[in-house]
Amino acid sequence: MRTQFTRELIALTNDLTLMCRLAHDAAERVTAALGDADLAATYEAFALDEQLQKMYAACEARTVVLLALQAPVARDLRHVVTAIQIAGELSRIGSLISRVADQVYKYHPESVAPQPLMDILTAMGRLAAHHTALAGESVATGRQPVTPEAGTPAMEQLHQRLHSALADRTATEAAIDIALVGNNLERCIDHTTRIDRLICFLDTGIPPTAQTSEAS
Repeated sequence: MRTQFTRELIALTNDLTLMCRLAHDAAERVTAALGDADLAATYEAFALDEQLQKMYAACEARTVVLLALQAPVARDLRHVVTAIQIAGELSRIGSLISRVADQVYKYHPESVAPQPLMDILTAMGRLAAHHTALAGESVATGRQPVTPEAGTPAMEQLHQRLHSALADRTATEAAIDIALVGNNLERCIDHTTRIDRLICFLDTGIPPTAQTSEAS
């Protein structure tokens, strides 16, 4: 019985690692779609999100079976509960990326934004992809997240640059759409931060809400 449970946990971790890879690839494709007004990359982002949502449903079903049939306790229970929460965060990242792809599709063959604003949006997309990759490494190893590489611009700084640039523009539908694209990319980072905290919870037992910035 214990051997079977261990195998199920390994399979669950492998599924989460694959979900992280799909989320990372989707973030990369939607960033390419933004920068080049690339409809093919847009469709690829949609397809990756569709795979991600299917895997989320499969992970959810797997965890329900584990909870019902194995009745895990202590760290094993923490592992299963954390896994479904991580899957949920990755599912939300996929949904946010699809919303960005929606905007690329809406404006094609034109770009979503003028070049100065597009530079900010693509930088936000690259940062979202980078943090999703870091989250994937943490999920695969079960260790607390590594520190992002030095010199990576903070999402908050990019948000401020975008906000300042849009403040000088009339509040048209296009300006609102640009702001929504930036907001969706920024929220991807929020979900990777929650994944980092969940990995820390799995590693240390400290609930995400009780973690300090140093602990996470």
